[in-house]
Amino acid sequence: MALFGVAPDIMKPAALTLNILVALIAVVKYSRAGHFSGPVFWPLALASAPFAFIGGHYALPGAVYKVLVGIILLYAAWQLWRSAADNAAREIKPPPMILKVISGAGIGLLSGLTGVGGGIFFSPLFVFKGWAELRQISGVAAALILVNSIAGLLGSLLAIPRLPDALPVWGVAAVIGGLIGSEYGSRRLANPTIKYLLAIVVAIAGCKMIFTA
Repeated sequence: MALFGVAPDIMKPAALTLNILVALIAVVKYSRAGHFSGPVFWPLALASAPFAFIGGHYALPGAVYKVLVGIILLYAAWQLWRSAADNAAREIKPPPMILKVISGAGIGLLSGLTGVGGGIFFSPLFVFKGWAELRQISGVAAALILVNSIAGLLGSLLAIPRLPDALPVWGVAAVIGGLIGSEYGSRRLANPTIKYLLAIVVAIAGCKMIFTA
């Protein structure tokens, strides 16, 4: 949307709306495939949703914030790409509750401010730390994106009650892509492939943040 000149005041709520559509599909797909963990999800969701609402309602001004977030995402993409070539099994170590709460609050605020839903921050964090199995991370991330996007959209619409006229068309395209992507992600693709695809998505997001600053 940044590349095609969508106005900033409708870009974030539009992105959050599309996130809701796609994340809902992904949640159903990953849950049916057995790739969802309530104990991992609920502390993150309860901590992140209020901050996503705040972030959706208020936007931090300035290009410095965008550049910093973009650099963080590019670093995350590099780490994910590098780890995709590492086939060594890692011990899964669930994080302490306090880290879940802190991570959820930070992810919620960033998702509300940027309109990305939170999964793009959550997934690299859990992959780096070995806090859950990869497909489980994808399932929890989808649910977290859904919750954060709803909260962020509510906050955004309270501030600026406006959505683009083309949103229904974008929604149809997003649903088709979400059905295809969640099917392959939940059942068909090997873990290294998921990591490579996630790295590409994170890198694109990082470049967008930097070049639209």
